[in-house]
Amino acid sequence: MTSLTLFTPAGVLLKAAPLRLAAKRLAAMGFAVTIDEAALAKQQRFAGSDEQRLEALHRVAADAPSIAMATRGGYGLSRLLDRIDWKKLKRSVDRGTRWVGYSDMTALQMGLLAHAGAPTWCGPLAVDDFGREVLDDVTPECFAEAMNGELEAIGFRTEAGFDGLQAKGVLWGGNLTVLTSLLGTPHWPQVKGGILFVEDVNEHPYRVERMLLQLHQAGVLARQKAVVLGAVSDWKPSPMDRGYNLKSMVEHIRSVTKTPVLTGLPFGHVCTKVTMPFGRAVTLLVDQRDALIGW
Repeated sequence: MTSLTLFTPAGVLLKAAPLRLAAKRLAAMGFAVTIDEAALAKQQRFAGSDEQRLEALHRVAADAPSIAMATRGGYGLSRLLDRIDWKKLKRSVDRGTRWVGYSDMTALQMGLLAHAGAPTWCGPLAVDDFGREVLDDVTPECFAEAMNGELEAIGFRTEAGFDGLQAKGVLWGGNLTVLTSLLGTPHWPQVKGGILFVEDVNEHPYRVERMLLQLHQAGVLARQKAVVLGAVSDWKPSPMDRGYNLKSMVEHIRSVTKTPVLTGLPFGHVCTKVTMPFGRAVTLLVDQRDALIGW
């Protein structure tokens, strides 16, 4: 059986029941599930102290399970980046560990790529996805196929205007807020000619625009072959918007960069999400409005 360890590197888990449900569901899918000893630790809004969470990361890396899946995101990995033993995590990847998650896990994925050139996987979080009351079909099936080596591409519908686009490069990105916070730090990978994907939650389109403009003004967008937008979810319109919305934001970003900006990637803080490699070479193809990312 494929070994899978659940660990909590960032935000606190307030209740144990969703974690147990996630472990039960993952076990029913055929994974040999282990819950890290500190997964339910608590200190303020964090899953234990910084030292506890750092030790958990290094403990999971030393055990080198086939899959290391974060239980949830939140905030907390940024506190650990300067202290993580990246060589130890790299050795776990070399031994076959696939680190999986999204949201705050973006910090770990970016750091591993920057410091060790090591690939990870963007995919579900244990509690946020497998621990929810109702679980959709796509998320677990896509995750299982990816982990079993059966998944070679993901498809989605995008907007018109990109028919015939073909681009090859390293797939990287993640949560836009976390991503932008790393710009200018040692934990930022220098990816040129890549496929950058981003998503975010509880961020108004103007804040998303501001972060994308920061990446544009820093020269990041111009160095990519394409930018792919995932879900921008759970934001609230303001009376000040006066027609400004996600579409307006995307139109403005497209007006300032020559890099193609696609929408529609089924990934982010939404119930249905795909699982994709992070830090690996992929090919992006668009046929009319049908987009495909293959690896």
